[in-house]
Amino acid sequence: MPTNGLHQELKVQFGLVNDAGRYLTAENFGFKVNASAPSLKRKQTWVLEPDPGQGCAVLFRSNHLGRYLSAEEDGRVACEAERPGRDCRFLVLPQPDGRWALRSEPHGRFFGGTEDRLSCFATAISTAELWTVHLAIHPQAHLLSVSRRRYVHLCAREDELAADSDTPWGVDALLTLVFRSPQYCLRSCDSRYLRSDGRLVWEPEPQARYTLEFKAGKLAFKDADGRYLAPVGPAGTLRAGRNTRPGKDELFDLEESHPQVVLVAANHRYVSVRQGVNVSANQDEELHHETFLMQIDQETKKCTFYSSTGGYWTLVPHGGIHATATQVSADTMFEVEWRGRRVALKASNGRYVCMKKNGQLAATSGFVGEDEEFILKLINRPILVLRGLDGFVCHRRGSNQLDTNRSVYDVFHLSFSDGAYQIRGARGGGRGAGAPARRRRARARGSRARPADPVPVPAPRPRRRVLAHRQPRQRVQRRRTRRGLPLRVPRARPPGHPRPGRQVPAWGRLGAAARGRGHAGRGRALGVLSGRPVPPIKPCLGRSGWRLRGAPRGGSCAEGPPRARSTSPPRSAGHAGRARGPAGGTPPARPGRVRG
Repeated sequence: MPTNGLHQELKVQFGLVNDAGRYLTAENFGFKVNASAPSLKRKQTWVLEPDPGQGCAVLFRSNHLGRYLSAEEDGRVACEAERPGRDCRFLVLPQPDGRWALRSEPHGRFFGGTEDRLSCFATAISTAELWTVHLAIHPQAHLLSVSRRRYVHLCAREDELAADSDTPWGVDALLTLVFRSPQYCLRSCDSRYLRSDGRLVWEPEPQARYTLEFKAGKLAFKDADGRYLAPVGPAGTLRAGRNTRPGKDELFDLEESHPQVVLVAANHRYVSVRQGVNVSANQDEELHHETFLMQIDQETKKCTFYSSTGGYWTLVPHGGIHATATQVSADTMFEVEWRGRRVALKASNGRYVCMKKNGQLAATSGFVGEDEEFILKLINRPILVLRGLDGFVCHRRGSNQLDTNRSVYDVFHLSFSDGAYQIRGARGGGRGAGAPARRRRARARGSRARPADPVPVPAPRPRRRVLAHRQPRQRVQRRRTRRGLPLRVPRARPPGHPRPGRQVPAWGRLGAAARGRGHAGRGRALGVLSGRPVPPIKPCLGRSGWRLRGAPRGGSCAEGPPRARSTSPPRSAGHAGRARGPAGGTPPARPGRVRG
């Protein structure tokens, strides 16, 4: 396997959970062990090591103490052996439900118990001697077939997972191990799960769950029928074969998945090595030659960029950047400076990497300008699992806050836009290890009897009152418009008044024809009385008489074009006064009273 830090095998770190849901813990005081921790932390993390004697036995080393778990003949267990001895050898017996039974190889007894009452003295397997394996490594990794020496990746055309890639390049080579206690699922980059028959499904079905088994430091996936995943056929399609015992074809290596990025220069083109060893920004499409594996040194925080052609970016004597280095050195390290949504790369000579006129990159600039800025895009993390120094990032139950010290994790979705990223949480099936319990609780809450929702009762429609002389409102308004009379204006009502507002006619002259025939009182018909909202224009009394609120100040509602008075006298002075009102357009003594 290639070394030099590029293809790094992950150390199998995990936690052991007993039947009571407590983790096996190695204590500092007296090097004692117990099963009382409710979550997976540093003291609960163990490392599985193969037996140096090349046998079937394995060793359990505490990641916290660096000592080995041992079981004596009388059943007493401790974690005090600095070097592996005879009492430190255990045999792992996987059970059909995915749990492990640990048996001491020299004594033939089973290890189990609860809280601080742990022993290795049981002669038969019971629920107290069964342990659930909870991996403590980062769940996003690359899967390498031991027999074929090829990486597993997603084939979009055939809609399957196949082990036929020479390098884990691109987003399709990313796999996520999803913990479904006590088993695991294989999740592809498009959020689908691998079934034992080779199909990809959107939900973690029982046929898509596997038991993890370790043999000689390698990993095997056992399905519900007792068969193991293996690459089958010339294309290397990944599905369950016929073997019920893991062989070389059924073994895989887990390798760390480093971030893979693409860089966009100021000319809006991708940085590429397609043309040869020179690193240039001259491509319009994003393929393997434009993708670079980015590794970060934990001490100096500097980065290296590894190309798909098998070379690191390196600084050559004249200041150019070539992808020809095979080993990591000082010339292959670049310092990344974040400048908002852009990044600047500083080489080992103290100069910034800039783009020349022909698109080639060179570390010759002493300042940061437009040609020295690049857009850095992460391409192999469409789904994201975050892990810090204290644990995984997970959503707190019943809150919108996130915890950074959890043993379970949530799967987030990462979206990119012009140099910025957006992290979006997933609900339901997109959750991480804690999703099954949450869904069960949601189903339990939904099954409880709930009071029926009240049926909405429509509000009663207001009764519409017609005009006094049985004419629609629109017809009356058009007739008054032709005669040059103002429209009927609603009368204001006090706040909180339960009755709908009335619409009354404006005070003014009604026309000579109506007064001549003596129908002035009848012509002042009522408006429409209904519960519909009224216009915001309201009559008010000013110094110069009645006017419309919202109209220009100084004009009254009785003002209009001059009309000729009729020569015929009215029937009575009182009747005519009621029809026309006092001279000057002023309202009568009681304007609220309407006669019809």
